[in-house]
Amino acid sequence: MEITERQKGILCQIIEEYAETASPVGSVTLAKLFNVSPATIRAEMARLEVLGLIAQPHTSAGRVPTDAGYRFYVNNLENRENGEPELALDRGAHALEVRVTSQSRADAAIRGAVDSLVELTGNLGLATIGGQLYLSGISRLFTQPEFGDTRRVQSVAKLLDNLEPWLREAAPGEALNIFIGHENPIGKNSEVSLIISKFRSPFSDRSYIGVLGPTRQNYSRVMALVRHAGNMLEEIL
Repeated sequence: MEITERQKGILCQIIEEYAETASPVGSVTLAKLFNVSPATIRAEMARLEVLGLIAQPHTSAGRVPTDAGYRFYVNNLENRENGEPELALDRGAHALEVRVTSQSRADAAIRGAVDSLVELTGNLGLATIGGQLYLSGISRLFTQPEFGDTRRVQSVAKLLDNLEPWLREAAPGEALNIFIGHENPIGKNSEVSLIISKFRSPFSDRSYIGVLGPTRQNYSRVMALVRHAGNMLEEIL
């Protein structure tokens, strides 16, 4: 895929702005950030649309990222990351550590980590504990603006109903696994992202912890927190 550095920058800005506002991002906003004319931004947006990385949801509206745009962004994040230096300054990571290390039982530590992820990300948190799936934060997930549509809520519910057997059978092998929108094995039309970390625990060599939320995410922070939670649980359990 041929994409210029400026187009990459515009795509990243659209993704990050959309994550904050949940509103399509327009050319005027971007023109100010990149110090070019709105017409130049519109031309670059047109190229990103042709590449399938952004879409225009309504006539005369701004643009929003597509699943392919999010995947491009996440792949670039993963290629850039080297360890977790940003977490040293993240109060959320410290709060997660305090909550987990204060627990004396393995199951309580895992539940504490999940509950912390819910509070820190606003997503639904999940973990496998033995043969069961622990979920927390369903109400937090459904307060997100994306879930005013009952069709999408039903699609997410279907995904959750089938998630534990899918995890058991598919056993995603990477330390951090990210499934965006249509990449999800179940509920492909639910427009959510599943971000999970594999870790070893007293219950299984393939335990999982992570979050489920709208594709509109702060991927950099959420990925780092989920990875950190998995690494921390593996160290202390």
